Amino acid sequence: MTAADRISGEFEVPAELSDRRLDQAVAELMPEHSRSRIQGWIKDGNLTVNGRTRKPRDKVMLGDVIAVDAEPEVQVAWEAESISLDIVYEDEHLLVINKPAGLVVHPAAGHAAGTLVNAVLHHAPEVDKLPRAGIVHRLDKDTSGLMVVARSLIAHTSLVDQLQERTMGREYDAVMVGTVTGGSVVDAPIGRHPTQRKKMAVVPDGKPAVTHYRLVERFPSHTHVRCKLESGRTHQIRVHMAHIRHPLVGDPVYGGRMQLPKGCTPELQDVLRGFQRQALHARRLTLMHPASGEEMTWEAPLPEDMTALVEALRAHAREQEAL
Repeated sequence: MTAADRISGEFEVPAELSDRRLDQAVAELMPEHSRSRIQGWIKDGNLTVNGRTRKPRDKVMLGDVIAVDAEPEVQVAWEAESISLDIVYEDEHLLVINKPAGLVVHPAAGHAAGTLVNAVLHHAPEVDKLPRAGIVHRLDKDTSGLMVVARSLIAHTSLVDQLQERTMGREYDAVMVGTVTGGSVVDAPIGRHPTQRKKMAVVPDGKPAVTHYRLVERFPSHTHVRCKLESGRTHQIRVHMAHIRHPLVGDPVYGGRMQLPKGCTPELQDVLRGFQRQALHARRLTLMHPASGEEMTWEAPLPEDMTALVEALRAHAREQEAL
């Protein structure tokens, strides 16, 4: 690593930051870096005040000299691959992608290549200098829809903050088994399943999780709903819908045994049996642009497989009404 690769700088504390915590002052002086990263530099001795190490909570005073000399976070050497991406929006800070079902987000055991990260590295090589190649949130392999990727350090810090402060708006379309009369809220903590460690579950000592859902269209034995998240737990919508006994159509983990509706036509039966993923699509994404502060919103229409599912359920509903 060359000296140019290091993160270094020297700042004199201005009047407006006097008597502030050290980590807070540095976060103002270096807004492209997250508070947790700055705290790590302080604890590791890579950030000093007047040549001396300090604690994150120590106060700084007018004229204090803050010096930083740290190595950037070491990133995993993932390979860039020429994989087609459905790009909804991009600029120097952001990349908004409509992810297809079946595409894994991160390389991992069993999926070392052919992932969204590999594709993003090919399209935007600069993300290899960012934590987790700019990925700040994820969608399950078989969930389709909108994801945002950071292309700059300032964007990465801003997006992580927006997610933590729950100011990033995410809305999903889902088709679930069974019928509901209207919208509601599921407020139930989520953690690892007590006996099946690859699954999540509603558990007393889990992390807080809140999902709002509202009715879009009701069919004889299924419901199309729109879900909004207050939190972002692993498999949250899938776990919460299964918890209220309305698992998502096609969910291989939380869906249980497939149930065919009364009077199911051969056409609908084929569609339901052929739907081999959870019927979940991230349809709408709202965030504040990291550089301009402008609120931005994107929408992605239902993919073909979910559109076909809804149309088949609608056709079955018409047939049932005609009886």
